[in-house]
Amino acid sequence: MTEQTSQTPTKAPGLWARISRSRATKPGETYGVPGQGNTLWLSICSILLFFFVWWLVTFMGWVKPLFVPSPMAIVSKFISVWNDGYTGTSFLDHVVISTVRVFGAFLLACVIGIPLGLAMGMSPIMRGIFDPPIEFYRPIPPLAYLPLMIIWFGIGETSKILLIFLSVFAPVVLGARSGVKSAAIEQIHAAYSFGATRWQVMRHVIMPSAMPEILTAMRIGVGFGWTTLVAAEMVASTKGLGYMVLSASQFLQTPVVIMGIFVIAAIAFAFDLLMRFIERRVVPWKGRM
Repeated sequence: MTEQTSQTPTKAPGLWARISRSRATKPGETYGVPGQGNTLWLSICSILLFFFVWWLVTFMGWVKPLFVPSPMAIVSKFISVWNDGYTGTSFLDHVVISTVRVFGAFLLACVIGIPLGLAMGMSPIMRGIFDPPIEFYRPIPPLAYLPLMIIWFGIGETSKILLIFLSVFAPVVLGARSGVKSAAIEQIHAAYSFGATRWQVMRHVIMPSAMPEILTAMRIGVGFGWTTLVAAEMVASTKGLGYMVLSASQFLQTPVVIMGIFVIAAIAFAFDLLMRFIERRVVPWKGRM
């Protein structure tokens, strides 16, 4: 008696099964890299939801336009200020003046703060000298020492840039100082064992290890700079985004206030994207070691 073995042909997966099938997991993706994943669509949906809720609140009249204007009112005011300027000054002049103030102070803070932070991280003498004054003024709000800046340096550009400089300086210094400690002691000992000098160890071992924290500190610092801009332009200013926001608030021009806030946020976010791009190019190993 011959046994016949019947084999059922395997059914190919359907279209939906092929589409919904998860892609192969990359090494370290599931357990090794917390927070890994693309959030672009979530971010886009979050922004769209925000603007939809904003439009709905204004369209239904739940809040008076004096307090929360509609998104279209903000767009209309932006076009008006772009074409006609504000308080006799063009919109681009307000943007350029505030940008120069913030980034001038930011570059000055980086030029002074990064070498000082590295020196504080490597030398206990430098750390003992500069750590107390930096830690003393760091938690003080800029508005608290704004009167001193005016008394000492007047109401010109010096006091404004210095105020922004101080708000950026502390995060940059502390980030550079903390970055020095990121270098593994084994790498430092290995470099010395191969005959490297102190400068070579600093350049080839400590600096690459410190760069991720330095770049992060720079991103945080420039955020503090834009936050301090409004305080810096409170006194004797006739131009700038901070002045525009403060002046509009005194006359209850809420659309101008919100528009100025969005412009400041857009410039700061654009710079943050630039810093992220630089970070990916300069320190591609960040988060992979």
